[in-house]
Amino acid sequence: MKKLLLVFSYLYNPLLISVYATLFFFFVTMNYYHMHEVYLVFIQVLILTMLLPISLFYLLRSLGLLRTKMLVDKRERRLPLAFYAILLVILLRYSFATFVVTELYYYFLGMLISILLALTLVLVNKKISLHVMGVSSLTLFVISISAYYHTPFLYLIAFLILSCGLVASSRLQEQEHSLSGVFWGSIIGIVPQILLWFAWLIPAF
Repeated sequence: MKKLLLVFSYLYNPLLISVYATLFFFFVTMNYYHMHEVYLVFIQVLILTMLLPISLFYLLRSLGLLRTKMLVDKRERRLPLAFYAILLVILLRYSFATFVVTELYYYFLGMLISILLALTLVLVNKKISLHVMGVSSLTLFVISISAYYHTPFLYLIAFLILSCGLVASSRLQEQEHSLSGVFWGSIIGIVPQILLWFAWLIPAF
């Protein structure tokens, strides 16, 4: 069971969540976009939300500014979270400026709000689970796309809800977070996505 929990912890690494969301979105909406548009958006998401943050992580490690792989120290989270927030602003401000993908735009806006809330909590010496935050936001995104396109993804949604529990259990099992950190991670991942439904999902009905 411990190995299974560890697998889910790696499977839902926070840096992979945006890629999963983008792939899922274009899997559902492939017929609505040209392939070059799909590649353009996906490559930008891949670079800004995964490759550049990984590069920064190893740069900070080489400079001795980060000592742990999982950013256990609260103070070590400040710079990576701030940098990630800046990359999300760039993605929202410039990448979606010429080619608007409404659903993804609001998903990443929700992620930006979540990251800023996580950063704010770190500044007041409170650490939340970024893993739980990420998988929770992904679950809400899949639910919203399912509702928006009237396409049931019941098995996928059930799997993601189960994943939320397994990822939370994994973080507690590894003693990376307290129960409070896991709880607030889920809240911060879920609430911004739900609030943004009023901007794009609810008006569509």
